[in-house]
Amino acid sequence: MRLRPLRDDELPAFVERQRADYRAQLVDWAGMSAELAERKTAEDTAALPAGAEVHALEVDGRVVGSVCFAERRYYDEPRLFVFDLWVEPAERGNGFGRTGMSLVEAEARRRGAPVVELNVWGGNTVARSLYRSLGYAERSVFMSKDL
Repeated sequence: MRLRPLRDDELPAFVERQRADYRAQLVDWAGMSAELAERKTAEDTAALPAGAEVHALEVDGRVVGSVCFAERRYYDEPRLFVFDLWVEPAERGNGFGRTGMSLVEAEARRRGAPVVELNVWGGNTVARSLYRSLGYAERSVFMSKDL
């Protein structure tokens, strides 16, 4: 597998898929109404985050997923922040998410970033399990209660 920058013609499909997934996750895992999730999705995804890079996860010339990340600095310490790791549904369970994260970590090291960070929904047990198995630790937990 390799990371390669997404081509301009591939970007619209990435953005639409990311928006659809985010909208569904806001409803399923953040407990928002469909209407509020729609508004928040439009606001949060109006543009890619500053400095974001979107890469295809490519295996033998075919795209099996994508990853979006950006370099960040906290008090002059470099980090790589992963906004989105996604694997095509038909390709899940084949280790592509694990390999993709290994490639992201290698890219972070290449850039001199000693830390990779990300957020994951509490209800996304598959992703949380993957990240834990790769040595990621929960550093913050957001909680809420519907009244």
